[in-house]
Amino acid sequence: MSPEANHSSHTAEEAHAAHATAGTRETTEGTVYDVTGGDWDEIAAAAAKSDDERIIVNMGPQHPSTHGVLRLILEIDGETVTEARCGIGYLHTGIEKNLEYRTWTQGTTFVTRMDYVMPLFNEAAYCLAVEKLLGIEDQIPDRATVIRVMLMELNRISSHLVYLATGGMELGATTVAIAGFRDREMILDLFELITGLRMNHAFIRPGGLSQDLPPGGMDALREFQKKMRKNLPEYDKLATGNPVYKARLQGIGYLDLSGCMALGLTGPILRSAGLPFDLRKAQPYCGYDTYDFDVPTVDTCDSYGRFLLRIEEMRESLRIIDQCLERLDQLKPGSVMVEDKKIAWPAQLALGPDGLGNSLDHIKNIMGTSMEALIHHFKLVTEGFRVPPGQAYAAVESPKGELGVHAVSDGGTRPYRVHFRDPSFTNLQSMSAMCEGGQVADVIVAVASIDPVMGGVDR
Repeated sequence: MSPEANHSSHTAEEAHAAHATAGTRETTEGTVYDVTGGDWDEIAAAAAKSDDERIIVNMGPQHPSTHGVLRLILEIDGETVTEARCGIGYLHTGIEKNLEYRTWTQGTTFVTRMDYVMPLFNEAAYCLAVEKLLGIEDQIPDRATVIRVMLMELNRISSHLVYLATGGMELGATTVAIAGFRDREMILDLFELITGLRMNHAFIRPGGLSQDLPPGGMDALREFQKKMRKNLPEYDKLATGNPVYKARLQGIGYLDLSGCMALGLTGPILRSAGLPFDLRKAQPYCGYDTYDFDVPTVDTCDSYGRFLLRIEEMRESLRIIDQCLERLDQLKPGSVMVEDKKIAWPAQLALGPDGLGNSLDHIKNIMGTSMEALIHHFKLVTEGFRVPPGQAYAAVESPKGELGVHAVSDGGTRPYRVHFRDPSFTNLQSMSAMCEGGQVADVIVAVASIDPVMGGVDR
């Protein structure tokens, strides 16, 4: 052996010995701690001798059934989950804090981006809270209220379709996934026609809506109703009676009524345990007490029951939309914003080739005929309106449960504090109760049945 090779061999041995016995050493920067691992063969041999098969698995941070970025920390013994925890915060946007630096009306552009699968519910809940603070709840035009209800029910259907499509995809039922997104696309086209955007609309504003339904809107809505009623039975054929689908969902993610009550769960999870709690019936808002619809329940307490519930809720939403269309026929086009010009912003909008914007006729009017109107418009856009000091809580029944907004005003043109009680955040804590004791493969089914959206969880 050459001297160079011999020297190299000694150096490698010394390095290995130093690596194996590495601990701490002092430097000018302070104590340095060396963290070392052993040889993989030694670790594998030691693990083989051990009787304990429990290991920690990180499922995520990216995971398909979360509709966002969630980390699931699972302790597993073989294929059985012995402990399950959630790691959240990967999608944090700081929206609630940002609201404190925008006017009350500008806040709608932020809140619509929280749970991005149900943006219109975020807008509606926020605006109801602001209107409570302003004391103008009785001044909202009937037409605006009916359109709000109709848009929320359309959004309820589209949210449930995302649940069906992604849940089916995770189980390998790709036909369900294709059908779900196909039908959701029809609703997003409607939203684009009515609000100018497929998502993140900022269409519901404090005091009413940004504009009335566009020409052809009613016809498009009626056409959607026909197509959706025709398509809805497909999900029963594809999934409801499918023995493979049922076998994967029945008995999985079990959580009974006492567990739901202890954790403060709402929405389909609570109704799958047999309690018919729905804010549209229990604490009506937007005139829901004047609509004819039922609150479906099941008593299976599992993922399959939540699937059946969401299918039934879509049917009830179609019933409500029919009633909205009848009322809009009677009301005829008219004002969709409060009469008080010190609150009503935007005053007049139009949908042009470049999207939604100020009506040119309105701009010509205020710029050419009234200096006072122009000054007022300028102040309303740049400063916003003042909201009396106080606090208010408003809640709506979103597709995932109770969506509440606690708004606090100090009398200024911006919120002092706005906090959302997002149902995805509250419902996600049930993940441990649903998954522990079950199989690793069933974690995906259980989390999908909760239907969390991380934009709403992290905010």
